[in-house]
Amino acid sequence: MIDLSTEFVGLKLKNPLVPSASPLTKHLDNALRLEDAGAAALVMYSLFEEELQAEEAMAERFLMHAGLGHAEADGFLPDHGPFQTGLERYLEQLQTLKTRLEIPVIASLNGVSRSGWVELGQAMEQAGADALELNVYHVAADVSHSGDAVEARYLDLLFELRQVVKLPIVMKLSPYFSSLPHFVRQLEQAGAQGVTLFNRFVQPDIDLETLTVSHALQLSGPDEALLRVRWLSILFGRVKLDLAASGGVHGHEDALKMLLAGAGVVQLASALLQHGPEKLTAVLEGLTAWLTARDYASVRQLVGSMSQKHLRDPAAMERADYVHMINRYEPPRGVWR
Repeated sequence: MIDLSTEFVGLKLKNPLVPSASPLTKHLDNALRLEDAGAAALVMYSLFEEELQAEEAMAERFLMHAGLGHAEADGFLPDHGPFQTGLERYLEQLQTLKTRLEIPVIASLNGVSRSGWVELGQAMEQAGADALELNVYHVAADVSHSGDAVEARYLDLLFELRQVVKLPIVMKLSPYFSSLPHFVRQLEQAGAQGVTLFNRFVQPDIDLETLTVSHALQLSGPDEALLRVRWLSILFGRVKLDLAASGGVHGHEDALKMLLAGAGVVQLASALLQHGPEKLTAVLEGLTAWLTARDYASVRQLVGSMSQKHLRDPAAMERADYVHMINRYEPPRGVWR
């Protein structure tokens, strides 16, 4: 029997498939279905600090000060009962998942202030999270901020949180850093145990009828896996921290490519949102069948075997790959006349 077990940021996992942060984990029933389908761990939905701030401001306005300036109204204000904050709901769900699931639960945090990262991270650790994934969703739109300043933002919050949290910390990155390998090395030195490649920024659109900016969540496609494959392959063996892949995994073929390139863990979200938690079983079965047919003894034997470090032609993962594809391309017959 093939050994599917792996290890990620010190967590022992029964296989490399992990549902990434998504609305699925907001409901216990879905989390249980994911575990039954074969999930080796679970990344909770992200807690957004700005949502907590907006909720706090609204509660302050409508619940605490609704009678200001109208003394006679004090006796008529309804009793709203105990008010549960977004943080309390998140921590309660985290504790519920830890109680009901047998697999590790990784909390996901998206902060906006240094104090928020630290305080919320501490709260998640105290609630029982097995690890923290920092979902640093930052769009560098200020022309006065240099690339160094953007990187410093990540490093500073990691350093601050590392001082007060003992849990393994995973940094979820975007692909837009000018020198990703150098930056990942810096994150490693600052105390990160793992990185997840990559975060998917939600892109704004323009409505041509109303001439307004619109937003709609676009799920990933399998073509997005290729960007992850390249950078996993380049990073594997050159950094000591653990690598996770996220984005573009819709079947066992995509998962295999991530593992071959160097990922120790493969995260799924869009495929599960489209097809339900049971899609994970199909991916796991396909992965097992492929390994069996090729006489692999374990998943660990597979991981990184096609990284740049082990390729006969390392340039295939860099510029040469681009040059070869452009030079070999031919339009389909019948397109030009």
